[in-house]
Amino acid sequence: MGVFVFLPLVLPLTAWPIARLAEQHLHPVTATRLLAGVSALMALSSTVCLALIMVVGTAQLPGNPLPDSWSDPEVRKAVPYDEVVGIIAIPALAVVAASCVWTVWRHHRVRRSAVRALAGIRPSPVAVLPDESPYAYALPGRRGRIVVSTAMLACLDSGERRALFAHERVHLTASHHRYLLAAQLAARANPFLRPLCTAVAYGAERWADEEAARVIGNRRVMARAVGKAALVSRGTPSPALAGFAAGPVPRRVAALLGPMPPARSWPSAFTVAGVAVWTAAAGATASALSSANSAVALFLVLKAATPL
Repeated sequence: MGVFVFLPLVLPLTAWPIARLAEQHLHPVTATRLLAGVSALMALSSTVCLALIMVVGTAQLPGNPLPDSWSDPEVRKAVPYDEVVGIIAIPALAVVAASCVWTVWRHHRVRRSAVRALAGIRPSPVAVLPDESPYAYALPGRRGRIVVSTAMLACLDSGERRALFAHERVHLTASHHRYLLAAQLAARANPFLRPLCTAVAYGAERWADEEAARVIGNRRVMARAVGKAALVSRGTPSPALAGFAAGPVPRRVAALLGPMPPARSWPSAFTVAGVAVWTAAAGATASALSSANSAVALFLVLKAATPL
């Protein structure tokens, strides 16, 4: 164990360089999947190590529920520990757990509220609500639906409406709500992962933009629809729901008016984007290996010290 148990807590910093570079140099599909995967792996590793620090650092505190043999001097000598850090890890782990539970609860509460709002509407892939507030978002579920208000439809022409529906359909078919929720939970588990959470949200919107533009066959119409919707929309009920006017809209419009993104492939290791990708991958791998190594080492030592 030793100092390696602390590495997963700070290794998410190695993923920061890729957050913006992935948006600029990777295909949105590749960027979203990569950043969401790196975020989830690093968050899990840091949470595991936080739990290990708590167990190791508090084994000698009076009243702890751990076996007495775990506080044996020989065991303490074999497992480096810091009692102060272990005590601090207790509230830190409690905050992480409470924050993640709150995020999941809020996500499901918003989805339940959205479903209840559609209770009186005939089941169909698209639900049009008579509302003076313009909005549009994808409501995931067993039968995912596109929810749009009459005010939003009134702001768009026929081509832009096609762009809107194509965009939200991509959110549903690609299950973007899962990427968003995973990134949000990762950011709750480790604040150093917040830039990746923002990048995942942007990547999901760019993913939907590009796929929708390909479906309708006109990137300019897609850009115009996004821009017009953003001017009148108030957003979505929750960041966990993908909305048509979400994210940094000026950058999305500029990307749609520019050249098409690169193919869905990994960049060369000799490019700036390639260096960033491999740095993030190396950080995620090191984080996972450090947490696994610390967990196995602690398990073996404590197993040997615990009487049958």
